[in-house]
Amino acid sequence: MEEIKDLSLQRRKKAEELKQKGIALYPNSYRVSHSVEEIISCYAGHAEEDLQTLKERFCLAGRLMRLNNFGKAAFGHIQDRTGKIQGYFRRDLMDEKSREIFHGLDIGDIVGIRGKLFRTKTGELTLMVDEVVLLAKSLRPLPEKWHGLSDQETRYRQRYVDLIVSPRSREVFTTRSRIIAFLRDFLTARGFLEVETPMMQPVPGGATARPFKTRHNSLDMELYLRVAPELYLKRLLVGGLERVFEINRNFRNEGLSTQHNPEFTMLEFYQAYATHWDLMEMSEIMFSSLAQEFKGSMVLEYQGTRLDFTPPWKRLTLHQGLLMYGELKEEDLRDPEKIFHYGRKLGMELTGKEPPGKVWVDLFEKVVEPHLVQPTFVIEYPIEDSPLARKNEQNPEVVDRFELYICGREIANAFSELNDPLDQRERFREQAKAKDGREEGFGLVDEDFLRALEYGMPPAAGEGIGIDRLAMIFTNSASIRDVIFFPQLRPEKE
Repeated sequence: MEEIKDLSLQRRKKAEELKQKGIALYPNSYRVSHSVEEIISCYAGHAEEDLQTLKERFCLAGRLMRLNNFGKAAFGHIQDRTGKIQGYFRRDLMDEKSREIFHGLDIGDIVGIRGKLFRTKTGELTLMVDEVVLLAKSLRPLPEKWHGLSDQETRYRQRYVDLIVSPRSREVFTTRSRIIAFLRDFLTARGFLEVETPMMQPVPGGATARPFKTRHNSLDMELYLRVAPELYLKRLLVGGLERVFEINRNFRNEGLSTQHNPEFTMLEFYQAYATHWDLMEMSEIMFSSLAQEFKGSMVLEYQGTRLDFTPPWKRLTLHQGLLMYGELKEEDLRDPEKIFHYGRKLGMELTGKEPPGKVWVDLFEKVVEPHLVQPTFVIEYPIEDSPLARKNEQNPEVVDRFELYICGREIANAFSELNDPLDQRERFREQAKAKDGREEGFGLVDEDFLRALEYGMPPAAGEGIGIDRLAMIFTNSASIRDVIFFPQLRPEKE
């Protein structure tokens, strides 16, 4: 830390000297003629003789990432948003102001450079710099080594530095952005309308998660940051917008882990006159097309595991999963006492009053999820765990719902939507009764949503996809924090 402090003081001294010479440290008048990528794509195949015939001088801007000074000349790398290119700085080619600026440069400074192209003896495409403009003085030194577990938290806290020095990090977030663009195009091409719904809601609905609470002073009312946009998107179905989607931020006041962040991104979409079976087929097409687009294949590797996205994917009922991977028999699943005993044996805190179906789901998460590595649709969830889903007509104890699992984690959740207002009201009442006000925000009945249903919502199906977890898979990232620019962290220690 002392070394970094000394280097920062040296940089501040250089900055002061440049300022005294009348050189602006943070001007905003420089104009760029080309990006690094444009130059490389146009001239990477040109021989030195061809470059010599070029009369054009190129103006680039970027961060100085390397500088090897040999006295009268120096080599350095300039990095912009598209890549890096080498610059050759010869003092005898630069005017006095450029020489003064060059003398005051440090690695990390943002500069503008101008010059002609040539090739070095090693064949590297290089800019012969005849003008240097300082665009932003860096007062802190960049880290020389920015990798390993010891630096992981710092990478998350100081993502701006991570992006400067880590090509891998820049690639991850570029890929994430392209994934979102792909999903948006996929849905709009199928007639879906992108919409925006409230992020502050008087009643937190759409998921059984603990919300963040705030207050609107002018309205003198309590509001909640949304845990899901579901109930508002369904209102739009009532209004006649039969295919809608939202790429949204959700907030859940719960724990942190490699798979959970309290603020996260979801794609949620709803289609009238469709069932959860239709959305299964759409999901297979969506994800397999995504794999083909980004990996050039239906098969990709994630953290050493080979994943095959080739449709059709496995279908597994929740009931089958418990029998297959849990230490349970068919008769055990029908015996609440045995279910509670097994749950406690696994370390679950159970009072014995929980609905058996909810315990089934909790058991499933513990004993079955880790085995669902290849893309798998889990279907037929208990009605107690699905207050917004349509009952199965053959078996009213379960609902028409699926969750998509990949690598042992939930990636998507979907169901045929409940559009019976009387049934929905009763489900809300049961949910509120089960919570009994023990958890703030849970159990509130959204009367306006029920009113909307009473006007008539068409039969429909909806799905939510976790963008962050999806980005983890397609960028081969081990933690959700690797794919969120600024993940939530504990307060920084002084």
